[in-house]
Amino acid sequence: MTSTSDTPAAPFSRIKIRAGALVFCGDDVALIRRARAESIHYTPPGGNVEHGEDLDAAITRELAEELGLDTEQAEGGDLLWVVDQRVTRPGPTPPPRKLHLIYRFHITPDVRATLAEQELDELPDGSHEVGVIEWINYRKTAELPIFPPLGPALAVLTDPRAAATNAALEAVTDANYTWV
Repeated sequence: MTSTSDTPAAPFSRIKIRAGALVFCGDDVALIRRARAESIHYTPPGGNVEHGEDLDAAITRELAEELGLDTEQAEGGDLLWVVDQRVTRPGPTPPPRKLHLIYRFHITPDVRATLAEQELDELPDGSHEVGVIEWINYRKTAELPIFPPLGPALAVLTDPRAAATNAALEAVTDANYTWV
């Protein structure tokens, strides 16, 4: 069903794709810490796939923008997990359904030393939110406020290169997540 200008779109009637990455250096994984007035949370580096953009091109672009990482200097790039997000959020427009594609890369300490320490995320008003890139031992991510909530699955990997038993992580819905 197509919405008209008089009829708002139904929640989750649009689908967006976000390409994110777990970038490992040994046992440490890069996460972006975002401190807001009401909360602190972490996200894997990444962002929305642009209209018509190839998925490999999207993750390559996002890692270059957010970490300054040239994926040619990294090993891996395999799709590790998919998270299906259907969460109501504040704002005037109906929320999209978002599929988070989580890729995995491995870098050396020499490459890590060249990467960004902060990431600027443009806000709707044109200002920027500063995210701090933190390297955290992946085994300590279970209790971190990470979005999408992949900390528990990440923390139980036997090592950073371990195969995932199920590529589809639990869906994020209003029943198990509250937008802050």
